[in-house]
Amino acid sequence: MTKPELNIKAETLLSVKDLQAWYGKSHILHGVNLEVKRGEIVSLLGRNGAGRSTLLKAIMGAVTTKGEVSFGGQALGGQKPHKIAYAGIGYVPESRDVFPDLTVRENLILGLKSKGEGRWTMEDIFDLFPVLRTRAETNAGSLSGGEQQMLTICRTLIGDPDLIMVDEPTEGLAPKMVAAVGELLERIAAKGVSILLVEQKLVIALDISHRLYVMGHGEIVFEGTPKGLMDSPDVRAEWLEV
Repeated sequence: MTKPELNIKAETLLSVKDLQAWYGKSHILHGVNLEVKRGEIVSLLGRNGAGRSTLLKAIMGAVTTKGEVSFGGQALGGQKPHKIAYAGIGYVPESRDVFPDLTVRENLILGLKSKGEGRWTMEDIFDLFPVLRTRAETNAGSLSGGEQQMLTICRTLIGDPDLIMVDEPTEGLAPKMVAAVGELLERIAAKGVSILLVEQKLVIALDISHRLYVMGHGEIVFEGTPKGLMDSPDVRAEWLEV
């Protein structure tokens, strides 16, 4: 895969400052600072339990938080998840939720936020991942795990977000489908959509990301480029390697 070019002067789209989050009385995030620029692919790395998925949920307003989250200059703190979605943030959870008894086309239609078309039409989606075109009238429940993952990403995309947050999209997929997911994310970013990616597979993250954050114990422990992470064996050993 070829990493998409990014204008280094691109404006910051998502800004997270001193974000803390809780599940009940459990304090999960401890002052996270992060930003994503327009058209940028940013990966969140770390071991299970580091707080990466919680960070995405916190940005979406799905957990109790304290701190600042702004998107396109608009403060999102205290807003409901559906309001945050309408502000232009798409969220693809790791559960790959599809409506199994609805067709692929019907699943995609559910992703539309309004009657008018945005930047992505149904044909655009089918061009991104042609298998969905061939399976358009097939019930989503009969798709493979990889195809269902592609469908959930594309269903979010057809809602015309400026940023997509994708949680563990390659988990449990065969190598060929892992590569296909990576290529799909690159093609999405090439059209100006920013991506915040939680990923366990270091190779994919290094290959497609402009920048990386590593999380540990609910905090950011590294921020830099893929090359910077490869040049930091101590960081990889302490926070990524099993």
